Amino acid sequence: MSMNEFRPPLMCDQCEQTSKGRGCMIAEHPGVCGKDEDVQSLQEILLYGLKGMASYAHHARRLGKTDESVSEFIEEALFSTVTNVNFDVDSLLELVLKCGTINLRVMELLDSGHVEMFGHPRPAEVKHGTAEGPGILVTGHDMLDLLNVLKQVEGTNINVYTHGEMLPAHMYPVLGDHPNLAGHFGGPWQKQKTEFAAFPGPVLATTNCLLLPRESYKDRLFHTRVTAVPEGVRIDGDDYGPVIESALRCAPCDDNWVSTSTIGFHREVLLDRAAEIVAACKEGKISHFFLIGGCDGAEPGRNYYSDFAQATPHDSFILTLGCGKYRINGFDYGTHLGLPRLMDMGQCNDAYGAIAVASALADAFDCSVNDLPLTIVLSWFEQKAVAVLLTLLSLGVTNIRIGPAAPAFISPNIMKRLQDTYNLQLIGPDGAADCAASLA
Repeated sequence: MSMNEFRPPLMCDQCEQTSKGRGCMIAEHPGVCGKDEDVQSLQEILLYGLKGMASYAHHARRLGKTDESVSEFIEEALFSTVTNVNFDVDSLLELVLKCGTINLRVMELLDSGHVEMFGHPRPAEVKHGTAEGPGILVTGHDMLDLLNVLKQVEGTNINVYTHGEMLPAHMYPVLGDHPNLAGHFGGPWQKQKTEFAAFPGPVLATTNCLLLPRESYKDRLFHTRVTAVPEGVRIDGDDYGPVIESALRCAPCDDNWVSTSTIGFHREVLLDRAAEIVAACKEGKISHFFLIGGCDGAEPGRNYYSDFAQATPHDSFILTLGCGKYRINGFDYGTHLGLPRLMDMGQCNDAYGAIAVASALADAFDCSVNDLPLTIVLSWFEQKAVAVLLTLLSLGVTNIRIGPAAPAFISPNIMKRLQDTYNLQLIGPDGAADCAASLA
């Protein structure tokens, strides 16, 4: 079910009928058909934000990181969406923004959990492709699953490869330095049907962004916990013996390395060089920063992000995170001041790191984040992206561009309110033109 399909029922305040759509089907009744469209819109935004936040909180909990205030808010916010509880736009908008505030705390917990469990991140050069021999491909977001797989193949000749949002695993020493982690295979989630079919070994899906498999690989698709497809094989607990057995049965990978990339510009890496970056800005050596990332998808219009990135000035830097990175990381942007112009900060949950870096720069310049030479361009597809956007709005960040299309679950009135308050903008048809406009 997509975000555009799900609409929680509301009760018409005249005929007391409920509807799965936006109205009670009686055009003359104002209820849901009129002013309550905005109430429903805010409830939907809140529900999507909660879903995304719960995903991050789940990952953090698996790493031993929890906060009772997070659970308390989830309960309160869900209660607010129950039938006939809240019909007030202002109080619902307040809950929507509070969801963003709480999500920042969740991402902070997850960030610290990753660093404590897997070591302090550092830039790393990653090989893309495969080495000769049996292999296991790990996709999704849960790095604890990846660590457990690596531990269980120690001492064997089985190579483990990351896929999709697992690429940032290579920046953590505990994972990246493991002798069985060989490299990265493939790109974003929407290409997995082709890429999983091309990979000869088993595929382990750890979280969302899993598509129903093709016949050619469904018998070697494994999944964990709530991640599941009818045709896949479920892993019980943390015993990856069936995956390892499958790797030894399947045809081996070929020796086929196709490229390399540099990743790992986690907030710790950038903050260690904050003084140097600030000095370069003050000397006029850095013209602008661009944050281009989010959640990728297959629909038309997403070439906008690669067009935007390629139009950025040569004395600027591009920060990216999430699977949206795959729209822009296939190009050579060169280097500036000894750093690559494109710096991959990690997974979608590493948006916390981008916020921390922006806040540190603002503090150094004694200004707000909105006064920095910073442009934020986000792509979205699912609930995690909504949670991150709400976090940025809750911090008062303005002038964000989102796309590739207007979210169907935001009513015209609510969209106008967000635009009036935060200058939230939809991306235009021309990425290069929008890039030029952001520099004007």
